[in-house]
This record gives sequence, structure tokens and C-alpha cells, in this order.
Amino acid sequence: MPSDAAILLDIDGTLVDSTYHHAMAWFRAFSEHDVVIPIYRLHRAIGMGGDKLVAHVAGDEVEERLGDALRDGWRTVYEQWVDDVPALPGAVDLVRRLAEDGYQVALASSGDPEFSQRTMDRLGINDSVALLTTSEDAEESKPEPDLIGVTLDRLEGVRRAVMIGDTPYDVESAERAGLGCIGLRSGGYSEAELVDAGAALVVDAPEDLMGIEWQDYLRAR
Repeated sequence: MPSDAAILLDIDGTLVDSTYHHAMAWFRAFSEHDVVIPIYRLHRAIGMGGDKLVAHVAGDEVEERLGDALRDGWRTVYEQWVDDVPALPGAVDLVRRLAEDGYQVALASSGDPEFSQRTMDRLGINDSVALLTTSEDAEESKPEPDLIGVTLDRLEGVRRAVMIGDTPYDVESAERAGLGCIGLRSGGYSEAELVDAGAALVVDAPEDLMGIEWQDYLRAR
């Protein structure tokens, strides 16, 4: 029988150091359409789904006029980098250790499903991951709770879980789904921002989670 406890992890900024790659990919996509968005504003939106990002940083008119083209442009640029983005310190070891310790490990990312799978393949963690869910698996992306809800529903027999993410959007999504969230500073957000969003614990990178007491953070569904 699978464990009744699950650890859900985001991918970008949580397992791989891709946050600024995504910000630059969006910057180039907007620039191709003569829409200039400062990179710092794009960085602050990384972590929410691409379906929300355009309107968030550029307004509804740009979303209506260029949304799909901008998302295609982001994808074209990021595809050139996806296989070269490095793992964050301790990411691979953490995933493997959690699986070895009997937890159901799931990756729940609002990102592109192909990119998510390629990242898993490159990190060599497929055997340790029970489930991958992405933007195609939920109607609403983060910070909505849909993706986390779908992930929990697809895992067998899960009664307790916790989320690990690197943005306030991860924390908010987890809270809306009834879970606690451990925040990582590796996405570029400060400890104060993650705590204010509701993070139960904040550390720098995955390697800092190797020795924690997971039972202290698992929350009953």
C-alpha cells in the first residue's frame, strides 16, 4: 500500500534554477511585439500560470490582443534553454530521499507539460516521482488551488500532505487547497514575502530540507 502522506513540489525555482530564464523568455516574447515590460515585473509574476501572467503584467487589452502569441513566443525562447537549466542544490537528493522514506512524491507545476517532463528526465528522478501534474491538468493555474486538488485526488490513499514551492503563488495555492506550504528563497522572493503569504517554514534551497521533521508540516486533507 502507498503511504498516506504526500510531498508535493513545484518544479521551476524549486527543483531547477529556472526563474530568471523564464523572466528573460517572457521579456523577449513581449519585446517581439513591441511591448516592453521591465524584467523585475516579469520576475515578480513567475510562478503564476502563463494563462494569467500576460494580463497580470500588461493588462487585459494586451492579453486579448496578443496573449496566445506571447505564450507561443515565451515557449519558443525557453525551449532553447530548458535542457541546460541546472538543478538547485540538493533537489535530486531530496526527491530521492523522500521516496526512499516512503512518501508519495508528486510534482505539481503550472508550467508546460513537455518542459516539466524533460526536466524530470534530465534530473533522473522519474522512478522517485509517483505523479506529475502540469498546466494541462487543471482549469485554473496557480494561485488557484485547482492543480493541487487534482494532484491530491490522483494520488492513492493520501490523507496528509504538504507543498514545497518558491513563490507566494505556491503558498497561496496550497492554503486554498487546505495544505501548508514550505517556501524556498531560490525563486527570488524574500523570507518575509513567503511568510506573509502563509509559508510554514522558509529555507534557501532544497538541500536545507534534508533533515527536517516532515511530520511537523504535513496537514490532514
